[in-house]
Amino acid sequence: MLAATSPASIAAGPIFPGNRSAAAFIRGHWQKKPLLVRGAFPDFSGLHTAWELTTLAMRDDVESRLVIRDGTRWSLVHGPFRRADFRALPARNWTLLVQGVNLHSTAADALLRRFAFLPFSRLDDLMVSLAAPGGGVGPHFDSYDVFLLQGSGRRRWKYGRQRDLALKRGLPLKILRRFVPEHDHLLAPGDMLYLPPDCAHDGIAVDPCTTYSIGFRAPSTNELAVAFLDFLRDHLDLAGRYADPDLEPTREPARIGAAMQRRCTELLGAIHWDRATMADFLGCWLSEPKPAVFFDPPPRPLSRPAFIARARSHGVRLDPRTQLLYDDRSVFINGAAQRWPAAGAAEIRELANARALPARTFAAAGRGAATVLYDWYRHGYVHANTG
Repeated sequence: MLAATSPASIAAGPIFPGNRSAAAFIRGHWQKKPLLVRGAFPDFSGLHTAWELTTLAMRDDVESRLVIRDGTRWSLVHGPFRRADFRALPARNWTLLVQGVNLHSTAADALLRRFAFLPFSRLDDLMVSLAAPGGGVGPHFDSYDVFLLQGSGRRRWKYGRQRDLALKRGLPLKILRRFVPEHDHLLAPGDMLYLPPDCAHDGIAVDPCTTYSIGFRAPSTNELAVAFLDFLRDHLDLAGRYADPDLEPTREPARIGAAMQRRCTELLGAIHWDRATMADFLGCWLSEPKPAVFFDPPPRPLSRPAFIARARSHGVRLDPRTQLLYDDRSVFINGAAQRWPAAGAAEIRELANARALPARTFAAAGRGAATVLYDWYRHGYVHANTG
């Protein structure tokens, strides 16, 4: 069984792991070049046991994958799994990948928020890899930034920049056809490796181990455009209808006439957007929960006075699945936008950035903030602490 570390061991620490300057990291490494940080999280050996991770992988609301290598052959199986699937695994050369662990574990969410020196709008999720000796997913590259934090056990990472990113054909995984690493390092518990997008890398477990991958979303331009067009479609309300009162008889009924093309171009020219539209789209899209995420309203919700009384005594916190973002005009929570309340903006900003609101701050908040937070509590987005 793999050892677990208490969440208290990572509760407080520097802005950037390893006592480094966050500004220096961003200036010198972010989206530019890799960085290895020895002892980034001292005394860290993981947050979850093998039993806990395999149990998560058995749930139908958790995305999980099992990768097995047999010589040069690779297999990929998607969860949910059964306990018998894990009992049947060989002694070596397999990896279980459990996505979005932060959505189901308070400790994992706390670890994810340790990277708050980068915007939450770029933060994606925490994936945990549970591997037997020899386990890995092959040499590959990612299109996003990732921090690879070693939990229990050891993993050897080979990595580096390379121009040839061609993939092997006929495999269920995206494995590089040629891999020429520049670096070769063995990571022990608490060590962390940062890799920018498109940096080729291959991690192989030396011992039974866990690796915590903190990933940052980087949508392609096409993905961004498709999502924005979907957003526009849901907000369109164009007046008028196609009309052609000056139509003349035709001898080519199969031809789409130039007049029709011109008229439709004029009609659709009424579709437009501005910076405010784009801001609303980004806020809603970036805070949209993942497809498998569902919120559980309290089965017996407190009355508004009881909620306020408890929050004034113990404070409130965001649900680990909640994404709360904002800009100058609006607050965005779990894919929905609302304008700032007339009072209480400072408290909501603190809640968004710190993921919690202390009792003394809530007690000083006005009616506006209390009303908003009670509504979010009723939806399961916010929880009142109990002491």
